[in-house]
Amino acid sequence: MAVNVKTYAKLNFTLDITGVRDGFHTLDSLVCTVDLFDLIKLTKRKDGRVSIEMHGMGTETLPYEMNNAAKAAERYIECFGTGGADIKIYKNIPVGGGLGGSSADAAGVLRGMAMLYGKGSAAELKALADGLGSDTGYMLEGGWARLNGRGEQVKKLYLSAILYILLLLPATAVSTAECYKTYDLSPELRADTDGAIAALSAGDIYSLGKSLGNALYPAAIELNEEVSAAYEELSGFAPCGVNMTGSGSAVFAVFETRELRDWAMSRYRGKFRCIPLKTYIPRG
Repeated sequence: MAVNVKTYAKLNFTLDITGVRDGFHTLDSLVCTVDLFDLIKLTKRKDGRVSIEMHGMGTETLPYEMNNAAKAAERYIECFGTGGADIKIYKNIPVGGGLGGSSADAAGVLRGMAMLYGKGSAAELKALADGLGSDTGYMLEGGWARLNGRGEQVKKLYLSAILYILLLLPATAVSTAECYKTYDLSPELRADTDGAIAALSAGDIYSLGKSLGNALYPAAIELNEEVSAAYEELSGFAPCGVNMTGSGSAVFAVFETRELRDWAMSRYRGKFRCIPLKTYIPRG
């Protein structure tokens, strides 16, 4: 028996740092998944072992012991006493951009294992996911949500807004650990999550654009000047708003319509990889 699972990237439309708990920064963030996904194929094994193959985005040489998706399968097997799985992951989500690819893959494997073996309630899978990464629990369902704590506190938002986005991906990633260390020494920048949610609820894309923000941005541009270059290039197209996702290095612009997004993409002449996206709410 085999199953296929699509697991989607996310964007942080706001990211505010609210404090420190148990040595880790806490946050307040408005997020949504977008129509960029990795494809995961899982095949049932009779024994309790896990094999994993990575394809694309330079992940082929990722060591097994550092693969969050492999850890997800192992923890599922340990929790529910099932057989194992042969896993193949076909990467489309860029690595190191703040798009949540590792968390998405771990969440996708948990969903796939539950499909293979028919075990695991939503609450049980969420508990396993929270042990694998701060936003992995959110990635189980995706869609619009507000994240708090370390990202494990997920408040689902029933918003219907579809946003058209152009993303620029610098070639050099930003280390999440280094970004948070640098943040502690950087001027404070606040994000307006309440304002962003209110704007979305009212269908006011321009007010949303004014509310976009990421407290980690000053730290990220100190570590990687390409992040600020991408931000400036996108700002030149006069979008509704521009923001960095996660701890970088990807930067995105929100446009009022698909046509304006596509117009900007057709005229982009910079050096960064350019990806058209839209917000997407996974079904099922």
